[in-house]
Amino acid sequence: MAKPSNPSFLQLALARQTVLSGGVIAYPTEAVWGLGCDPWNHEAVEQILQLKQRPVEKGVILVAGSVAQIRFLLDPLPEDLQQQALKHWPGPVTCLLPDVNRQIPEWVRGKHSSIAVRVSDHPVVRALCHATAMPLVSTSCNPAGRQPARAIWQVRRYFGDQVDRVVPGALGQNRKPSRIIDIVTGQQFR
Repeated sequence: MAKPSNPSFLQLALARQTVLSGGVIAYPTEAVWGLGCDPWNHEAVEQILQLKQRPVEKGVILVAGSVAQIRFLLDPLPEDLQQQALKHWPGPVTCLLPDVNRQIPEWVRGKHSSIAVRVSDHPVVRALCHATAMPLVSTSCNPAGRQPARAIWQVRRYFGDQVDRVVPGALGQNRKPSRIIDIVTGQQFR
């Protein structure tokens, strides 16, 4: 499998413009292709949920390029919970963080009082988050009940031109989507 590499400056600039204008992007992650957008843009998140045929109640993951991008979610937490999350990042582990101050919109959080967050070490994901200067929605690139896309042709087969931009790059070395761990209970969900 090819080593993941950063998209070109032009590809990043176009992806940034797409996200900031309310569009949906597809991009490679640690294990599968993901769909992403600006988490504070309700219409963009709704578009992803419609593409995936996913109910809003389930919520979606936020992915960040650095701990600094999600520090606002960590700071209200007790030190021991912060350390629980930090020991997994950067890397392919999604942590469920209590959204103490309700800083994440309900269309991202779903029916939950916590928010699923991952600080990625994948170069394309990190580059996208840094280019947009924000964490992004990150959910597997597939309609509900179908296998997540592991190749760009699958992205196109699933969604055709319904995705506003496909950011090229290679998947990471993981064979399975990120583990999900509740940092309060220690329970692992995936």
